[in-house]
Amino acid sequence: MNPTLKRMFGATAAVATSAIALLGTGAGDAGAAGHSSHRSHSAHCDRAERPIWSDGPSRNMTGHGCSLPDTKRRWYTVEIDTLVQPHHKTEHLNGEVDRTETLHNKTIRCLGYTSGNGTVNWFGCPPD
Repeated sequence: MNPTLKRMFGATAAVATSAIALLGTGAGDAGAAGHSSHRSHSAHCDRAERPIWSDGPSRNMTGHGCSLPDTKRRWYTVEIDTLVQPHHKTEHLNGEVDRTETLHNKTIRCLGYTSGNGTVNWFGCPPD
């Protein structure tokens, strides 16, 4: 067989194998997503605080009385009974607060969290 033809068949086989592997990985994720009743990617907090700065809400939030998700992943849905949002006059956390807004039954998506000492620090929470 011609060496060029052999290389072409080899390259075609490699591409086909990679495509099948990628499709198999996607199918595995799709199957796992379909059976999400076994694992929860959502959390619940009785109360949370999220500062509001002059340019909009903070991307961080502190939760209290939270149940944490069963699994580690990148995005979490956090259901909050009471969300307190102090509107700061400056860009400093210790700065003066103009007013405080209290919202009930809010759902916020966050990229991740750390926890300790009875609080959960949610981060990467885009504004609504």
